[in-house]
Amino acid sequence: MLPLLRKEFNSFFASPIAYLVIGVFLLVNGLFLWVFKDNFNILNAGFADLNSFFYLAPWLFLFLIPAITMKSFADEFNSGTIEILKTKPLTDWQIVLGKFFAALLLVIIALLPTLTYAYTVYQLGSPIGNLDVGSTIGSYLGLLFLAATYTAVGLFTSTLSNNQIVAFIVSVFITFTLFYGFDAVSSSVGNSGYTLQQFGINEHFKSISRGVVDTRDLIYFISVTFFFLFITKQQLKNE
Repeated sequence: MLPLLRKEFNSFFASPIAYLVIGVFLLVNGLFLWVFKDNFNILNAGFADLNSFFYLAPWLFLFLIPAITMKSFADEFNSGTIEILKTKPLTDWQIVLGKFFAALLLVIIALLPTLTYAYTVYQLGSPIGNLDVGSTIGSYLGLLFLAATYTAVGLFTSTLSNNQIVAFIVSVFITFTLFYGFDAVSSSVGNSGYTLQQFGINEHFKSISRGVVDTRDLIYFISVTFFFLFITKQQLKNE
C-alpha cells in the first residue's frame, strides 16, 4: 500500500492540482480572515479566536477535496490503467486506502500553514495567550475528521464515472447534503429536528469544535468514512 500511497501523493505534485488546492485554500482564507472588511475578518472581530476560519474551512473543503479526489479512480477507468493496477500484488482495500491516505495527506499539508493563524491570534490576544487552546485543538481535530469523510466520499464518486467533472459534481452534492442538508431539513420538521441533525456532519463537527471529544462524534465520523470507503471497495471489486 505504501508504494501506491507515495505514487498517488507524488502524482498530485506532478500536476497543478496540489499547488492549486493549497494555493486557493490559503488565498481565500487569507483574504476573508485578514484582508476583506467583512464579518469574517479576525482583526475587526474585537476578540481573539479562530471561529471565522473554522466556519469557512468546511465550506472550502466542499469544493477543494472533490477537486483532489475526482481523478483518483475516474482517471484510471478513463485511461484503462485500472486493469494494470488490479494485477499488482495489492488487495482492493490496499488500493482504496492508498489513494485515500494520499489525498488526505495533501489536505493535511494544506492545513499546516494555517497554524500560523493560531499563533498570530495567540499573540494578538490581550493579554498575550488569550486564546481558547482546547477549542482550537478540537476544531482542528474536527477538520481532520471532516476532511477524512469528504475524501472518502470523493473516492467513492470517482468510481461512478470515468468523467472527472461528473465525479466532482456528485461529490460536491453528497458532501453538501451531509454537511448542511440535514441541518436545513431539521429546521422545518419541528420536534424531530434534533434527531435528524445528528445524521449531519455539521452537528458533530461543531460538537468537537467546542474542545470536548465525545465518543459519539468519533464513532459518527469513523462510521461514515468507513461506509464510503467500503462501498468504494465494493464498486472497485465490481469493475
